[in-house]
Amino acid sequence: MTASAQLPRRCWVEIDLAALERNLKLIRASLPPEIKYVAVVKADAYGHGLHHVAARLMHAGADLFAVANVAEALSLRELSGDWPILLLSPVLPEEDRYLADHDLAATVSSAEEVARFDAAGRAAGKPIAVHLKIDTGMGRLGVWHEQAGAVYERIRAAQGVCLAGVFTHFSSADEDPVFTAEQRRLFLATLQRFPGFDPAGLFIHADNSAGLESTPGQSVFNAVRVGLLQFGILPHPHSLLARVHPEPVFSFHTRVGLVKQLPAGTGISYGRTFKLKRPSTVAVLTAGYGDGLARASSNRAEVLIHGRRCPVLGRVTMDQTIVDITDIATPVHAGDAVVLVGRQNGVHISITEFSAWADSIPWETLCSVTKRVPRFYRTPLGI
Repeated sequence: MTASAQLPRRCWVEIDLAALERNLKLIRASLPPEIKYVAVVKADAYGHGLHHVAARLMHAGADLFAVANVAEALSLRELSGDWPILLLSPVLPEEDRYLADHDLAATVSSAEEVARFDAAGRAAGKPIAVHLKIDTGMGRLGVWHEQAGAVYERIRAAQGVCLAGVFTHFSSADEDPVFTAEQRRLFLATLQRFPGFDPAGLFIHADNSAGLESTPGQSVFNAVRVGLLQFGILPHPHSLLARVHPEPVFSFHTRVGLVKQLPAGTGISYGRTFKLKRPSTVAVLTAGYGDGLARASSNRAEVLIHGRRCPVLGRVTMDQTIVDITDIATPVHAGDAVVLVGRQNGVHISITEFSAWADSIPWETLCSVTKRVPRFYRTPLGI
């Protein structure tokens, strides 16, 4: 064990792996049995830790892992040599050779990519699996739906690639159900125009945690991409899985570093953006924006100490944050535990609330907790 690993915790994240597995099983139970589970674990599994999370999701029976890039995929390959992996971002030309070598499925958005992957597959003597992405209004990856037929034909004709899936991406599933419905219609209409298209054996997916509506018998959809929901965060209250109540997996903690009394009128932190209106007791916390407590949450956020909500005073600084503890009846001491996200004595601060204080979203917040914050993994046997 290193010397740093033996140091007391100043700021840390706890990941409840047992809750993660229960969430996956709960989500699966809420879906028709024909629907395949695509576990989105890009960006270090949304900041939760790729290896720990993926190993648990493998145990729980995820059907396919979706990552952003080759580097993330190769990290997953350290856990399993044959679990299906889809790359959601464009593959760089220098990365083509890794696709066949490590059995990775690539997202295809253009005829040029089909030609590249075809050449790489033929050179490797092994076809490269691809998921054809159709742009139905996101304006990012994918071939525009009106030109998708030509790319589909190129895939069918190529010897070095094989079609493993077709998908699209909803741009506003949590904000605009009318446009989402139109994207869904365009996607299905595009598939109907593909000559000889047979969805059997393919991953056909469009829905994610925010826009989930697909059910067998109504369409060709047979898979869903689940990212935030598996970590206990409901992105959109009106999705099909709004009735699912997953458990929070992530919690964010720090400690009190100093307690002091200050007179009324004292300016707090850089720029003196807050001035005390009364004699106050404040606590200086051992975490700041260098850890993931956003500077934008200055004078807005709250934390939990002894089960009480305490407001952040003044600007969040790189390594410390100041909070008002005047109204806490029980004495607060250096070393006391502080919850930034999570539960303490029956009181809860959600990741959604924590993000809103910084005018952010949970996706960004989870990816913004910095590398200097250690992750500790909870299992039924403890941490």
